[in-house]
Amino acid sequence: MELLILLVEDEKKLRDILAQQIRQEGWKVVPAANGLEAIQFWQDIKPDLVVLDLMLPGISGWEVLKKIRQKDNTPIIVLTARADEVDKLLGLELGADDYMTKPFSPRELCARIKAVLRRGRYAEQVTSVTFNNLTIYPEKLEASIADVKLNLTSTEYKILMLLAENPGQVFSRLHILERVFGDMYEGYERTIDTHISNLRHKIDATQKSEIIIKTVYGIGYKLVAGE
Repeated sequence: MELLILLVEDEKKLRDILAQQIRQEGWKVVPAANGLEAIQFWQDIKPDLVVLDLMLPGISGWEVLKKIRQKDNTPIIVLTARADEVDKLLGLELGADDYMTKPFSPRELCARIKAVLRRGRYAEQVTSVTFNNLTIYPEKLEASIADVKLNLTSTEYKILMLLAENPGQVFSRLHILERVFGDMYEGYERTIDTHISNLRHKIDATQKSEIIIKTVYGIGYKLVAGE
């Protein structure tokens, strides 16, 4: 899948690092350093997806987001270092497909790009979901770490898929229950802890894992790269 990504980030060092990782995925990337360039490049190249920092000189990322959404539904992942901006994004529903709070790893960004595109126009082309050395095969309902197959229950598979499609995103126990079972299991949030514990044990047993299901105390769980 040859994709064209518009990367909008004013910090040159971070922009270069992210662009390098995107190219390593086999995708094309066009970097932009400010809002004016972002709008011009978006109009000229018609990218498959936009990675957009909100804090830009001149025209802000907010304005770029609004201008793009006035024209079409190009997938957009926004980058922010401020929690209050996340609240504003969610509250105003301005049309971003996903968001990431800084700092984050370049690999995590690429995993989010894949997840966003799976929900959009490229969904039919996806044969596997990957994050670091975890690979999930939706058609087969199978998962593996490196070359070691994970012997998962149906519930464990669904939870791992949810986390792998959204690396770095925190999911509450209730949210996981609703996504995996629907609302019929409301009130049984603590059963998720058991499933997570079993998942961790099976992942660790491979002795090859480069991923961690991390507990965010008081909130829930997220999938991150191994430390």
